[in-house]
Amino acid sequence: MKRKLAAAIVIAGMMVSVSACGGDDDKDSGKAAGPDSFKGQTLTVWTMDGSAPPQWSKDVQAAFEKKTGAKLKFEIQKWDGIQQKITTALSEDNPPDVIEVGNTQTPAYAATGGLAELGDLKQQIGSDWTPSVSASSVYAGKQYAAPWYFANRVVIYNKKIWAKAGIKGTPKTRSEFFKDLQTIGKKTDAEPLYLPGQNWYFFDGLTIGQGADLVKKDGDKYVSNLADPKVAAAMEVYKQYAAYSKAPKDKDEATPQQAQVFAKGKTGAFIGMGWEAGTAVQANKAIEKDLGYFTIPGATADKPEGVFLGGSNLAVAQGSKKQELAKEFLKVALSDQFEGELAKLNGIIPNKQSLETNLKGNVVAEAAAPAAAAGGTTPLIPEWAAVENTPNPIKSYMTAVLNGKSPADAAKQVEGEINKRLAQKN
Repeated sequence: MKRKLAAAIVIAGMMVSVSACGGDDDKDSGKAAGPDSFKGQTLTVWTMDGSAPPQWSKDVQAAFEKKTGAKLKFEIQKWDGIQQKITTALSEDNPPDVIEVGNTQTPAYAATGGLAELGDLKQQIGSDWTPSVSASSVYAGKQYAAPWYFANRVVIYNKKIWAKAGIKGTPKTRSEFFKDLQTIGKKTDAEPLYLPGQNWYFFDGLTIGQGADLVKKDGDKYVSNLADPKVAAAMEVYKQYAAYSKAPKDKDEATPQQAQVFAKGKTGAFIGMGWEAGTAVQANKAIEKDLGYFTIPGATADKPEGVFLGGSNLAVAQGSKKQELAKEFLKVALSDQFEGELAKLNGIIPNKQSLETNLKGNVVAEAAAPAAAAGGTTPLIPEWAAVENTPNPIKSYMTAVLNGKSPADAAKQVEGEINKRLAQKN
């Protein structure tokens, strides 16, 4: 999934930029790791713009070069057009050795044979990776990447409006959240919640919370699963949330940008990524002092709501001639030291729950982290990408339900199109 996971916002001290280091190419010696064991070689690593802070890159480079004797070359890529660029690179004779890939894109690259299998690396360093974040690096039962960093949605709220409504503290259950939104509607002139009808990644999180999936296997192919009662239950929860909002039922969170709507100071809360708070502050600096954050509450206090986990994995190109050296890089980059450093610098969810202590003091990340273990993604199959193309039939389904159709009838309305897209050849 193409996304802007600038996992950091200005007000939380999380905005970062990226710098690159230099080097060249050579063949893998296959020697065991150690000082000078790969001397004379250069490993090329592609990372996306905004992913690797300069300090992290510098520290990882120093540790990698000291450990292996090889040189490390970071090459920063832009998100726009990256899928085709990676696809092309993986098909060439001399691809980059290590590539950052979007977590939901990983299965598609693995299915083409472009990624090296990393089962041995998983055994060595991945025994305690959080299962929910590691799932996207597995395809057809094999490990084709390693989980790197992640982010998910939280509730961003206006503390001034909540105080005006007499609300103290933040809700720990969904029903408490609804009660607070109802109170805001009764005691203030603010819109309790801004939730457009097609914020479909929030809806995907609700389906995950219901233990549902958007597709199912029918023989040797995948088909729509929107008719599943659990999916319908998720949409009914979404409908309950939408009842507190005046947002358009046929628009998503980017039309208009929900953070800019919130920035006007007349909205109690919205559900979004942490970086969207920075967008709100850019639109209205005065709102910065009123910003607050909390985990999206679930049905019970002991388990947060399901969330969509957007993020990135690190993969080794099948065509790389330096696969052993590439694995040494992953051992360094994904070590507790540097995974923890990345979490602290970028405010992202690390690949291990034990490393979430590095998020202490970062209010957005602290709100996001509790939901990560119960999070998930869109269906991890190569065929799924076509479903998200515009016009997204899941969005049409959501709007239909909000406009009065039953979830079952709305599912029937779009499942033919979804099945058609799932049947497309990749």
